[in-house]
Amino acid sequence: MPIGRTIYRRIRADGIRAAAIVLALTLAAGCAGGKPARSPEGAAPKPVTLEYWTPFSGGDNLFMTELVEAFNKSHTDIRIEQINSRLDDYYSRLRTAVLAGNAPDLAVIHATNLPQFVQNGYIERLDAPASGVGLNWEMFNPRIVKSTLYNGWHYAVPLDTHTLVLYYNKALLREAGLLDASEKPVIAPGEAGFIAFLQELQASLPDRIAPLALPSTRIDSVWFWWSLYNQMDGGGVFYDDTGKRAAFDNPQSLRALEFVDSLYRKELIPPGINDSFTLFHDGQAALLLAGVWGTGAFEKAPGLELGAVPVPVIYDHPAAWGDSHTLAIPAGSAMTDEKRRAALIFADWVAEHGVMWAAAGHVPSVKTVLDSPEFKAMKFRSDYAAAADSVAYWPRNIIQWSLNEEMIRQFERMIYRQQTPEETLDRAAAAIDRQLAQQEGTE
Repeated sequence: MPIGRTIYRRIRADGIRAAAIVLALTLAAGCAGGKPARSPEGAAPKPVTLEYWTPFSGGDNLFMTELVEAFNKSHTDIRIEQINSRLDDYYSRLRTAVLAGNAPDLAVIHATNLPQFVQNGYIERLDAPASGVGLNWEMFNPRIVKSTLYNGWHYAVPLDTHTLVLYYNKALLREAGLLDASEKPVIAPGEAGFIAFLQELQASLPDRIAPLALPSTRIDSVWFWWSLYNQMDGGGVFYDDTGKRAAFDNPQSLRALEFVDSLYRKELIPPGINDSFTLFHDGQAALLLAGVWGTGAFEKAPGLELGAVPVPVIYDHPAAWGDSHTLAIPAGSAMTDEKRRAALIFADWVAEHGVMWAAAGHVPSVKTVLDSPEFKAMKFRSDYAAAADSVAYWPRNIIQWSLNEEMIRQFERMIYRQQTPEETLDRAAAAIDRQLAQQEGTE
């Protein structure tokens, strides 16, 4: 199984349900702003054509295709030809294309995957060509743009962040008396406050409805642990200072994991959940921890009164797992200065038209987009947009996706009560240390 398949299968399966519910409105609003199209006098020259690779499916692919079409209509001198692939083998195909010298002119790369592309010289630095087209790095959310910076150089243009959020069924929480006047969940601070909230909710629900939905398998529980661990002052450490050994086997990490485990053991998260997305979509769960890509599907679900807020602050400060889609120029392509300039014009345009991309549920990377009336008018997205300021990315390692697979394996054993949280961290750290040692030996 290719690295990352387990992790992102869930993301794309959910994304398939995310249809184009607000695209027509956001397309009209988005195309009205940003930089004007360049229309040369006289006969239009042959456009610069760029091959653009994307790993999207379902809703994400629909919205990106509409963005490409809108760009092509408004820019007569540049033509973007999008080629979409399954995420399962996308990165292996992209690496092969780079090494073979036939890479695309532009490609989407997740921030988590940037380390291997930067370290191996698979993508170009963008500072000079970005300056040439007037792309202003200051326009981005500082935390999001930092995910594309390596040794002070920009290697990608960030489009968004997609974080873990808390979805809730307003009707069920209202019946339990757990909404405030603005119809946001009333959750007291700390571990005790969150557990009390779930227990009160559980007491008001029929037995068939889950208080909180989270799968017993896949990466969701790892995302939740990483969010809580990063909420702790001094938390969120995955590697030691050398980067060659795991360092998450510590008291803070254990406390966060014991809290996650307690929700499963108290059955506030019912056992044996496979598809938590469908469970919440169909009204069989009051709460769901999932990524923002679910918004497009949930807001259309019949009979679901949807609400969405950032992951509750259980510890010292806000934090939630997240990643970003970025645009990068692969090395090993027949890239001319003319094409390079066109690629940065497109990347800049897409980022500045982030309200269109937000229709898929993502939080735009550009600050002015977040402050725009068009974005603020979008239901739900603006409710969790603040999560972009505290997104907790995975640490930078060229095999991070592979290491996350080990975390998933160990967490699943804990959830099925085959080992304790302490044993889970011990065994995950030992297995990851072995992988890091093997990585060190091959470099």
